Amino acid sequence: MKIFDLTGKTAMVTGGNGGIGLAMADSLAQAGANIAIAARNAEKGAVAVAQLAAHGVEAAFIPVDVTDTASIEAAVAASADRFGGLDILINNAGTNVRKRPEILSLDEWRLVIDTNLTSAFVASKAAHGPMLAAGGGKIINIGSMLSLFGASFSTAYGASKGGIVQMTRSMATAWADDNIQINAVLPGWIDTDLTRQARKDVDGLHQRVLNRTPAGRWGKPEDHAGIAIFLASSASDFVTGAAIPIDGGFSIQI
Repeated sequence: MKIFDLTGKTAMVTGGNGGIGLAMADSLAQAGANIAIAARNAEKGAVAVAQLAAHGVEAAFIPVDVTDTASIEAAVAASADRFGGLDILINNAGTNVRKRPEILSLDEWRLVIDTNLTSAFVASKAAHGPMLAAGGGKIINIGSMLSLFGASFSTAYGASKGGIVQMTRSMATAWADDNIQINAVLPGWIDTDLTRQARKDVDGLHQRVLNRTPAGRWGKPEDHAGIAIFLASSASDFVTGAAIPIDGGFSIQI
């Protein structure tokens, strides 16, 4: 359908060389968007770019360190320069340190907050100018079930992902007059490298997730394809400030 057509649009996806980020980037490429993959690992980035370019769009790898403000700003500028503008930003880069709060160091706290939350603020702020010049834009922030719930082993991660939701709401209010819609996606328990490690670190996690999820399975990165296209396209022009779970019903099950 035309309202989902992204032909001629440019999207930048942080951490887009794997997992949920790559799945979302791939769905946007299938809808016609050119893609800038902003990440650290150039080897994984090259594989991702080849996958995206197979859809007949332009794709490029942009190196970035999302814990460094200047690096993020440079990556946004490079993405806009490479494709002649920036219409869509997906703030997907993330990390976690699974420790109880009494043993979590301040450096570990800062690493998680800077990677997950501060980077999204800096990238969004840098993207505002190019989006304003284009007459509007779309920003998709990646939250988590821990935007909603608490976990003893994810103090910094939960704080960062709760902050993503509130930042999304505040920016959506601030930039509505600029025709920039900003929404958050809250993945449930998705089968990625991060959660595979979590299943090793947290006893019984796998079965607890299955027991609580009405869909009866862990999610896949590809389960985020549809929401990515919706929130990046004109189909969502009157949707802003929302936080949308992609969780197989985990967040509604008691």
